[in-house]
Amino acid sequence: MQNFKLKELRKKKAWSQEQLSTESGLSLRTIQRIENGESEPTGHSLLQLTQALGVSPDEIMEWAPAEDKGYLIVLNLTALTFLLHPLLGIILPLVMYILKREHIRRVEDTGRKQLSFMISWGLVIYMILTIAAAGRFIIFSWDLADTIRSLFVEPGWITLSLNSIYIFMISIILINVRLASRGKSAWYKPAIPFLK
Repeated sequence: MQNFKLKELRKKKAWSQEQLSTESGLSLRTIQRIENGESEPTGHSLLQLTQALGVSPDEIMEWAPAEDKGYLIVLNLTALTFLLHPLLGIILPLVMYILKREHIRRVEDTGRKQLSFMISWGLVIYMILTIAAAGRFIIFSWDLADTIRSLFVEPGWITLSLNSIYIFMISIILINVRLASRGKSAWYKPAIPFLK
């Protein structure tokens, strides 16, 4: 059943239930039943209430966030796009977070934690690449295969570091996919809390 903020709006105007009944043309019992959550207003009743109170229907109706485990699972999985490019692992989850943070339960919390995690570890990856490039430990070339080979295949501290970070990030993302499928809160740690 939909929740309504009728009582709160009525009290803002400093009206009694009787006065709202008079102003809206609805019976006192109808007003009481809507305020107590015993019934929902019909379209006609909602129109009369909005006109009497001078508000829109959205201001009277209280939209409760829906439960959608599927969306949360996909939100967590989009972070895996960092495998294609570290920024994709931030941009796609950010878009999904912005689109549904107010409409689906736990998207706000999951998105904030996930984005903080992805930004934190994206910065670590870029820092390693910057140090490696500055120290000429790796050579970026136009041949993508050579660059990938120097980053992930040839032995060295860069390869070890990046492979470890990637395995760690994939593991945390998959743990959070499992948590989302079970209806539990996200756990993205360690991370700098960029979004609070």
